[in-house]
Amino acid sequence: MYAIIRQPAPDALQSGSHGYEKWVLEFPRDHKIVIDPLTGNTGAADMMQEVKLNFDSKEDAISYAKANSIAFQLLERKRHKPKGRSYSENFAFERKFPWTH
Repeated sequence: MYAIIRQPAPDALQSGSHGYEKWVLEFPRDHKIVIDPLTGNTGAADMMQEVKLNFDSKEDAISYAKANSIAFQLLERKRHKPKGRSYSENFAFERKFPWTH
C-alpha cells in the first residue's frame, strides 16, 4: 500500500490564501465498495481510506512517510500567480472584451 502526499485544493468559495501551504498524506481509495442489500448503504473493508494526516510542510510529510516505511507518491500543484488589477480598469476604453452587464 502506498500513500499520496499532496496539497489540498483551495476552497472555491474563498479568495484568500489561508491554508495554501498545508500538505496532506492520505491513502488512495480501494475500489472494492460493498453495497448492503437491506439498507443500500455503501461500505468498504479497507479503513486506510479514512486516514488523512495534515502537515505544515512538504518536508514534514515526506519525513513522516520515510520514518514509518510508507511508500508515497508526491503530487505538487502549480503556483497561482494573482494578476494585479485596479477597479478603474473595469471602465477603461481600451478593454479587450466589452462590458457584459
